[in-house]
Amino acid sequence: MRTPHPLRSAMLRTAAVATAVTLAIAGCGQAGSDGSDDAQPGLSPEAGASFPVTVGELTLDVRPERIVSLSPTATEMLFAIEAGDQVTAVDDNSNYPDEAPTTDLSGFTPNAEAIATYEPDLVVLSGDTNGVVAGLARLSIPVYLADAAVTLDDTYRQLTELGALTGHPDTAADLVETMGSEIDKLVADAPELAEPLSYYYELDPTFYTVTSQTFVGSLFAMVGLTNVADPADPQGEAGGYPQLSAEALIDADPDLIFLADTVCCQQNAQTVAERAGWSTITAVQAGQVVELNDDIASRWGPRVVDLIRAIVDAVDAAAS
Repeated sequence: MRTPHPLRSAMLRTAAVATAVTLAIAGCGQAGSDGSDDAQPGLSPEAGASFPVTVGELTLDVRPERIVSLSPTATEMLFAIEAGDQVTAVDDNSNYPDEAPTTDLSGFTPNAEAIATYEPDLVVLSGDTNGVVAGLARLSIPVYLADAAVTLDDTYRQLTELGALTGHPDTAADLVETMGSEIDKLVADAPELAEPLSYYYELDPTFYTVTSQTFVGSLFAMVGLTNVADPADPQGEAGGYPQLSAEALIDADPDLIFLADTVCCQQNAQTVAERAGWSTITAVQAGQVVELNDDIASRWGPRVVDLIRAIVDAVDAAAS
């Protein structure tokens, strides 16, 4: 029996909890606000920032200055909206940007007491596992849950909400606008093909993949590609993350193969070509195996623009 790769398991976990973005307040309720701007002395919040700020059920009376992020995507978002100086600690998988204060905190098995040692005034999570929200509630630590995005709008919403909560609403708004414009242009400039190209997106060498119903799959659909995995999970019983067989993939004969397991599992165009029977696949024969960065390919933050650019570049190359 094959053992699922940790990356795939992580994605499945986050996908399983990817309902609408929810916000949780961990019993803070400390008043102290008289309705005026409570920016702390010595700090320079954005001109558009105003506290107290409420997002969903979460209200922050003052700008948070000791943020703990246990989500690699949220960490990227926080730094992209210029809230990096307010980030005190991040989880052990938050490896971007380089200046992120990585610790041994786990985002997959979070521990409220371990988080509390960093004395956070805001904790950002991608899921409520291990009872962490309740644990932080008992410690009166406010929590923002940034669940796995299902659509690009979820990404934009989380950026906007984090901008408001951290005192960087204008920067977040600018980033959302820039991302939207870049993505619109990339999609508009993608070549129009007489027949859509098919593709296979590989999460790990055991052939777990995504369907068009997932966040990543929706990006490929924007560019007009056909996902060979869609028939494997038509009703979504696998959560959009079915496991295919090598034989099924050879029979599907995708025009493009995208590898999201180049770092975790050292897969590349050569290893794919060396798999039994794979040399007959169109993508392999045409040299259209695309080696993605695992992190960019699995996160729904600002670098999703880079992923869409890689997809469009591959279509361009295939069309030329």
